[in-house]
Amino acid sequence: MIEALNIPPVLVYLIGAALIPLMGRGRARKALLVAVAVIGLACAFSLRSQTSWVVPISGFELVFLHADRLSLIMGYIFSFIGAAAIIYSLDVVRDTGEYICGLLYLGSALGAVFAGDFFTLYVFWEIMAFSSLGLIWYSRTERAKNAGMRYIIFHLFGGCAFLAGIIIHFMNTGDIAIGPVEHGIGYLLLLIGVGVNTAFIPLHTWLPDSYPKATIAGAVFMSVYTTKTGVYVLARTFPGAEVFILGHPFHFVAYMGGLMALYGVIFALMQNDVRKLLSYHIVSQVGYMVAGIGIGTAIGINGGIAHVFNHILYKALLFMCMGAVIYRTGKMNLTELGGLAKKMPVTTIACVIAALSISGVVGFNGYISKGMIIHAAELSHMHILALALMLGSVGTFLSFLKLTYFTFFRRTDAEAVADVKEAPLSMLVAMSVTAFFCVAIGVYPKMLYMILPYVDVAMHYDAYAPGHTAGTLQLLAMTAFMFVALKVLIAPHERVTYDIDYLYRKAGRGIIWFCEKPLMAFANAIDGVLKRIADSLVWFSKNPAAASVILLTTTSTRLMRPYTSKEAEVKQLKTIEEPRERLSIGTGVLLVLLFFLLYLVVMLIHGWLAP
Repeated sequence: MIEALNIPPVLVYLIGAALIPLMGRGRARKALLVAVAVIGLACAFSLRSQTSWVVPISGFELVFLHADRLSLIMGYIFSFIGAAAIIYSLDVVRDTGEYICGLLYLGSALGAVFAGDFFTLYVFWEIMAFSSLGLIWYSRTERAKNAGMRYIIFHLFGGCAFLAGIIIHFMNTGDIAIGPVEHGIGYLLLLIGVGVNTAFIPLHTWLPDSYPKATIAGAVFMSVYTTKTGVYVLARTFPGAEVFILGHPFHFVAYMGGLMALYGVIFALMQNDVRKLLSYHIVSQVGYMVAGIGIGTAIGINGGIAHVFNHILYKALLFMCMGAVIYRTGKMNLTELGGLAKKMPVTTIACVIAALSISGVVGFNGYISKGMIIHAAELSHMHILALALMLGSVGTFLSFLKLTYFTFFRRTDAEAVADVKEAPLSMLVAMSVTAFFCVAIGVYPKMLYMILPYVDVAMHYDAYAPGHTAGTLQLLAMTAFMFVALKVLIAPHERVTYDIDYLYRKAGRGIIWFCEKPLMAFANAIDGVLKRIADSLVWFSKNPAAASVILLTTTSTRLMRPYTSKEAEVKQLKTIEEPRERLSIGTGVLLVLLFFLLYLVVMLIHGWLAP
């Protein structure tokens, strides 16, 4: 049923995307974008738990709106950061098509988190993939074009696995409602499909490959929706998921999160491109969320979803800040940057807040959710996982000390930054509002606790327990000392860092070579044989009598070759080459009829036609 004001927020953004081309490129377009941002935000925050919008189609009940505590918190943060990203883009984006892609991407992500059945989820899942592709290709560079192709190939693979898992799950259960999935091949296929979007190792390479090549505003959108929608679906379908290895259960999802946290931060430390550094940190930070969901306890899921909420705030803010730097300087490598603190003070302050938040510094929002996940791991006696997550925090702080120092505070030639100006007003507004919430949640975490899935459990968690706070401060102090001591070693360098996608590309080139060389040679050989057979059949059909004599004579000659002289063989071959009279068409037809008559007589004699 449809209740007043309880409509899927996706409709606001789909309508907005349809109207954008009619607005031109002036103030009317900006006014429409602001209106879409505000209405979409109001629509998401007006939803109430336990409301739904069900549409029966062909015997199925497609649920376009399923609101509960889990989907609502995702709707709140998606619509909020979507509004901030739209405001941020007003002075940056010129192409109407890029706005259309952004609104479709935002709308489809909201459609996915409010979907109540797997088929509706799949439709929005695929719209997300193709609409986000436009945000890469609108960079209009050769590198973006190639990265976009690799991006969509990965997501087509993930989408196919996801759909196959859905179909198998439906065939086994007859149920299309989103929920936990039974073990089996459908379970594994769904996990792979979700794993692509969630950047499981080694399915993650599409992310650091494509995000740095997206447009400035497009990268802000992309930092939010695909991976976080994957985490949401993981929470719906695989909380506390286990994979049986040699008959023993293993918390695969939880430990995959720990691997992601470490893997992403190690590669981030080696990057020179600022947006590639941030992209690897998406892999790392999503690892914390995946770990919380994989632990599967109430506090673990709370921690994972809280980290989704906080991560969206500070990661979008980081991409906004680095986008502003690129917009004003035209440079994206740390080796080319420096000395921007005085030229871009608001951007610098916003970036420092985001860096402290992602690093889990006490008093900022990342500290709240990271601590909750690590605490959940300790309560579940997953001490190796807890250690991996703490080491990830050390690497994260190192990375963002590096990013902020070499971008804003390192001394550089005054002439290099002489013409640099502060970011446009629309960018500053979006960054300032987002930075405010990073601090507000860190100072007063209960404003986040109240909207988490397990509110009672959240309210009993003390983020500022003396032991936890003291331990975190000690770890951060040690990390800061390491940065000062190792600054020369971790300074940015212009070098190529190879990830697992290097192997994928090598394998891809090998497959292409195999298809173009050996496989094509084999196909051409088969084609040649078939053509010769066809030519022989045509030759035989033109004069069957002469052809039969030639074939019999040639065969007998070859068989008798060891027993005949050379002169006799030549004489016999000359006989073959003599022209023979061809049968007329009428004679051929008569012979065929006589054959069938003889065959019919034999059948009658033997009673083969008897009923």
